[in-house]
Amino acid sequence: MPKELNDNICEDAIFERIYKKYAKDLYNFLYYKYGEQYNPSDKTQEAFIKLWNNCRKVPFNKAKAFLFTVANNMTLNDIKHHKIVLKYHLEKPELYTNESPEFILEQEEFLQQYQKVLEKLSEEQRVAFLLNKAEGKKHSEIAELLGVTQKVVEYRIYSAFNILKKELKGFKIK
Repeated sequence: MPKELNDNICEDAIFERIYKKYAKDLYNFLYYKYGEQYNPSDKTQEAFIKLWNNCRKVPFNKAKAFLFTVANNMTLNDIKHHKIVLKYHLEKPELYTNESPEFILEQEEFLQQYQKVLEKLSEEQRVAFLLNKAEGKKHSEIAELLGVTQKVVEYRIYSAFNILKKELKGFKIK
């Protein structure tokens, strides 16, 4: 068996020998393949750090393949990250709406009226109604939360709905 296969990468002298042998080649590989914008010197250093952290797992004869694979994968991950960042920078949020100013004003007025009518409801009606319609809880869940029967919850929601229907023009719930 050749002596190289038995060399332990975790020994400082052997690791230094690997660094001196492959660092320049790894840097050149990354630089020529991806260019300066992806920091080939940083990727080279990070690859050697990963090799050092995994020195017990990587045999001497696999060190070069490990370094080049790790550095290449880090650069590809960096490229993928830059593409995602670029994609979100290019997407601009809409600064306008298609609704007319009258519609927006009517919507705000309706919301104010809705809140006033909700304030007029008894606390039991309001709580049951909002738990059901705003939070989407089922009648049985609300009954358990409030410590009442399901029929009581149904009555509170129904009576709140009737008050809202009387007080607000065009009030509907799906």
